[in-house]
Amino acid sequence: MANVSLTIDGIKIEVPDNYTVLEAARAAGVEIPSLCYLKGINEVGACRICMVEVEGYRNIQASCVLPVAEGMTVKTNTKSLREVRKSTLELILSNHNRECLTCSRNRKCELQSLAEELNVDEIPYDGEKTISTIDTKSDSIVRDNSKCILCGRCVSVCKDAQKIGILEFTNRGFKTEVAPAFKKSMADAPCIYCGQCIVSCPVAALREKEDIERVWDAIDDPNIHVVVQTAPAVRAALGEEMGLPIGTRVTGKMVSALKRIGFDKVFDTSFAADLTVMEEGHEMLNRIQNNGVLPMITSCSPGWVRFCEYNYPEFLENLSTCKSPQQMMGALLKSYYAEKQSIDPRSIYVVAVMPCTSKKTEAARPELNVNGLQDVDAVITTRELAKMIKQARIDFNKLEDGRFDEELSGYAGAGVIFGATGGVMEAALRSVADILENSDLEDIEYTKVRGIEGIKEADITLGGKALKIAVIHGTANAAKVIDMIKSGDKEYHFIEIMGCSGGCVTGGGQPHVSAKVKMDLDIRVERAKALYEEDKKMRERKAHKNEAILNLYKEFLEKPNSHKAHELLHTHYVKREKYPVNQ
Repeated sequence: MANVSLTIDGIKIEVPDNYTVLEAARAAGVEIPSLCYLKGINEVGACRICMVEVEGYRNIQASCVLPVAEGMTVKTNTKSLREVRKSTLELILSNHNRECLTCSRNRKCELQSLAEELNVDEIPYDGEKTISTIDTKSDSIVRDNSKCILCGRCVSVCKDAQKIGILEFTNRGFKTEVAPAFKKSMADAPCIYCGQCIVSCPVAALREKEDIERVWDAIDDPNIHVVVQTAPAVRAALGEEMGLPIGTRVTGKMVSALKRIGFDKVFDTSFAADLTVMEEGHEMLNRIQNNGVLPMITSCSPGWVRFCEYNYPEFLENLSTCKSPQQMMGALLKSYYAEKQSIDPRSIYVVAVMPCTSKKTEAARPELNVNGLQDVDAVITTRELAKMIKQARIDFNKLEDGRFDEELSGYAGAGVIFGATGGVMEAALRSVADILENSDLEDIEYTKVRGIEGIKEADITLGGKALKIAVIHGTANAAKVIDMIKSGDKEYHFIEIMGCSGGCVTGGGQPHVSAKVKMDLDIRVERAKALYEEDKKMRERKAHKNEAILNLYKEFLEKPNSHKAHELLHTHYVKREKYPVNQ
């Protein structure tokens, strides 16, 4: 790759020849405003905010799609450019629902920030506005076209990054909007509710369906025993909502905040992640030893599960029958915990704090229940928990580090790393390796399955058995691998698939990060670091060595994959039609 030299606002710089002017400017420390741009996902020059002047060019150019060239001279901050950007932004705002104070993205909105930067103090254009449509039918995602600025970021991430494609520009001209095909609700489209459209949206045209008030109501009801569980990835991101650097681990403060909010008990989903390793690991061993359906594919990610149900139903038998850690924890709370504490399961209200919007829909699946009671009653995202902490007027950063409650406590490092891509595989291998080798192995860091490469493969030998494994994140990558398995080009024994790029740390319910920050920092890497740091600090790092898990089997479940375990901790899946004729 060759380099080219150019000048931007008087600054001479040398950059790779595959850079755009926008990338070159940021490399030079020159900030060009942008709105529709999302690196690697939406690079279309649609919003016309990032316009620049280039010597020798007749017209101003969109810097996000303009390739650099040798000797190019660029100006980014002239009077005419400032006026053009401001006028363009005013036109966008003229058809935007500007009730900012009541918006879920207030003070975290890229459009709002840009309006402040460009000193927009009034909207001179007054005309017809798009008729507001708010779709609240799904359990996970709300679509509000009155906030949509038609930047196309959600369309691109859904169609190109995830290869799902349920969102598209519909209608023409002023009536153009972004919506599912055939004017369907998000609830009726073949959406996997991964929430990557929410993460990509610069405004609040797409947002999670909040359960905050339902949770407050439960907490305030003296007849309900309200317990909460927190996913590993939440601790790696919650601090960002409190002004802390990306990737700051806040486990102890998070626990203290949850207790101050008023939950009766605070548990860590990492415990159930260790339990998942036990159930899933023994399930895999059983399939290998008894000619079961291979490859076995993980079932922790509800987005991936829905993707498989819609697009690859012939692979449903390949999915592990294990419930996700969220659901396993809920099932135990309404059985084992209820029994131990002599509490009527019907009075237990289980709240899950998750990095994932698809977890809301997962919790509502009718098959995920214990004796007619849903495993989990409400799911809130990391962002929703941050709102609750602020509503309770808790000074988060001054909190002392709290500890999870003792019942169903105790987790190994294996459970913590579930939140990063490759974590489920590594956690499983730590235990499966010991079982097959009949030894307490010291080499437990399987670095080949770590990192942000979309598809990772490894050949390992355990107990004399050669195993082919793969780790995949993002459903577009999942589709590639499943297609290769179908064609016979690939063969594996065990596959981890996470619906979102980077795994749970960048789930659809995690804190919003602007496109500007994403250009300079890979949040997948930074948040994953926090989980691996906690893993290293743990006294025990293998799920099958977790004393609390061993006691659970001894007192209640008997052994992995027992009849009792299958009754509580395993499930089944259903083939789904993308657009049923009778809808």
